[in-house]
Order: sequence, then structure tokens, then C-alpha cells
Amino acid sequence: MTDPWVALQPGADRAERVRVLRSAHSAFTSAGTVARPVRSVVADSWRRSARARVSPEGTARVELVDGDLGAYRAQHPLARVMPLFRELMSTFAMDGEHLLAVCDAHGRLLWVEGHSATRARAGGMNFVPGARWSESAMGTNAPGTAVAVGRPVQVFAAEHFSRPVQPWTCAAAPVHDPRTGRLLGAVDITGGDRLAEPMSLAFVQAVARAGEAQLALDRRPSRRETIELYALGRDEARLVAGGRKVRLSRRHSELAVLLARHPEGLTGEQLLLCLYEDESMSPVTLRAELSRLRALLGAELLASRPYRFTGPVDADFLLAERRLATGSVSGALSAYNGPLLPLSQAPEVARLRRRLDRALRDALIGRGDPQLLADWAYSRWGGDDLDVWQALVAATAPGTPERAAARARHRELDAEQSAP
Repeated sequence: MTDPWVALQPGADRAERVRVLRSAHSAFTSAGTVARPVRSVVADSWRRSARARVSPEGTARVELVDGDLGAYRAQHPLARVMPLFRELMSTFAMDGEHLLAVCDAHGRLLWVEGHSATRARAGGMNFVPGARWSESAMGTNAPGTAVAVGRPVQVFAAEHFSRPVQPWTCAAAPVHDPRTGRLLGAVDITGGDRLAEPMSLAFVQAVARAGEAQLALDRRPSRRETIELYALGRDEARLVAGGRKVRLSRRHSELAVLLARHPEGLTGEQLLLCLYEDESMSPVTLRAELSRLRALLGAELLASRPYRFTGPVDADFLLAERRLATGSVSGALSAYNGPLLPLSQAPEVARLRRRLDRALRDALIGRGDPQLLADWAYSRWGGDDLDVWQALVAATAPGTPERAAARARHRELDAEQSAP
């Protein structure tokens, strides 16, 4: 049985495979049909690329440069493992005239290093730090597809959706936070046809696993354990502390969000007001919920009088707020994985959710960056956001497929929301 994630099986004729793929790519871009020899992972990616209205002739757009790029890289978790990636891959890249590239979870390249002549050639298609190589921007490519599907993948020659990229072959593997499972980005090796061999896919996957192992070991000692809370895009929050991952119930999730937002602590009466608009819950019931939460987390993490976490809390929604406050719109969007506890009806949680969503949307619309707007508009939470679609139409270059798609979706939403 052949491995569908490997671009070329041992002994395959590379030239013949390129010819077949070019013909299949031409058929897809002209008629929307996928020939049988195309791997399923590539065919699925081509379809996603077409739905996102990616141009087969497009080149990548550089979003971050100079100081903005440096600041974003410095705060990114993968900066801590770049020395390891260089140690493991630099010799391979230099000897093979390849490139080592690392992207974030949105397909934005953070580092591109390796053979100087190869780097210069790659610069012609904007395969450079700060450029967006997500599937929604550039179509099928190894780093963009790896973060889209969440697993290692090779992309060989004309399997790339963008024709200017088809002389290249690449292999990439996603990198996750070992404590939370959150996608951080991907590590990639890009170069010539030799990278289509199964060995390169296994190699880049091993490098990604080594990076995750290093991140797991790289825990700075502290007198007070940092509590990590993930509540964006989740109905049930995840809390990480002391090496333990705890999935909280919906009520406990609301309590954890409120206590994270108020590190000074809240009394029982204040928590009741945050959780209920009326007096439907008695103080006794609330105390029972807090007792169960303390039993779940441990008395050393949750104190009373007032109720509060005993250590610092690193919450995803607080990180998005901080980045917005400093003007880092792209950084805030990278931290944002969806609305805060989207099903919660607790008044204070709903207020925090609306405030963060409004602030981030306003910042995106004000920035007018088409790629950032597209990230929101094509997300599972932003698909019906009429204002963002309108901003995307205005920000996208006239006469492009991307603008046509945005305009069509805006008209569709406008008609739906105007209907009686």
C-alpha cells in the first residue's frame, strides 16, 4: 500500500510524474475536474484553494517587514526552538541547496534560511520572512497545507496550486504546543525535486517532534506556577497547570474566565452578579460549584475570601487583549481562536466576549489589510460578518478573483440580512 502523504514512491519517474501533474493541474484550473493520479491530499487542497479564489498565477504578499517582523518573531513560541531547528537542518539545507523555513499557525513565514543562491531564487516568488503562504493566500504548498490539515505533508512540483511555485518541491510538518496541543506553526524544507523522496518527509517530521520535545523541556522555573487557560472558540475551557491538563465544565469554564479576568479576586456576591442577571442561583449553590472546582484543580490553585487563582494566569483571551492594546493586530488575530465561551449566557462573560470581538473587528477594519480581513471572513466565526466582508471588498485589488468572491459573498449576506 502506498503512503498518500508521500509525493513520490521509490523508483518513480520524476519527469513523467511532473508531466502528468501539469496536465492534471491545467484540467483542474480550467474545468474544475481532478484527474485520478492526483493524490487525495493534493486534490482536497486544490479544492480548498479554488473555494478561497486563489489565483493560479499569484505570488505571495509580504505582510510583516523590519521592526514589525522582528517584534512578532521575538514573541512567537517557535523562536525558542529556532536554534534547535538550525542545528538539525542547516547542514542538510546547505549541502542540498535547500531552504529551512518556519511559519506560524496562519501560514505566515517567520524565518527562511539556507543556501544563499536558493534563497535568492525563492525571493522571486516572495518565499521570504513576513510573507503569507497559507492555503487561502497561495493555494497548495507544504507549509500552508501542513497547518491547514495539521499533519506532515509533501508537495511536489505541479502539485503546487500556484504555477510560479511549481518548479519547487517542499516538505513540512506542523508543530504543536506539547502542553495544550495548540498549533504553533510548521517547519518546512524547500528546494528541488530530490525532496520528493520519503526520507525528507520523515526528516522534517522528526525535526518537528524534536522541537515539541524541546518546548516541553523549556519550562522556566517559577516560585508560582503559571496557570494557562484556553477559552477562545471553546464551549468548555482547558486549563493547564503543574503539567496537568484539565477540561472544565461549562459552569467551571465561566468561573475560570471570570477569575482570570479579575486576578485581585471576586467575592461570592460579585460572582453571582457576573453569572446571572437575576437571583436564580443561591449563594449555597455557587459555593458548591466553587468547592467542586477547587477539588478538581487542587486547593493550592484556588483560594477563597475572595475567590482567586493563587498564581499568575496566562489566558488566551487576555493575550489577544494585550496585543490589541499595543497595536499588534496580526498578533492579536493569531491568538484569537474564536469567540470567548461562545455558548455562555453569563452576563459578564458575554460582555467580555462582545468587547473583544468588537475591538478586534474594529482593528481589522481600520487596518484594512486584505489578508487579515480574509482570515476573519473565511473563519468559522466570521463567515456572516457583513461589515468585515464589506471591508474586504474595499481592501482587495479591483479585477482580482479574490475581490469578485468577496463582493459576491457580501451581496449574498446583505440580501439575507435585509430580507423581512
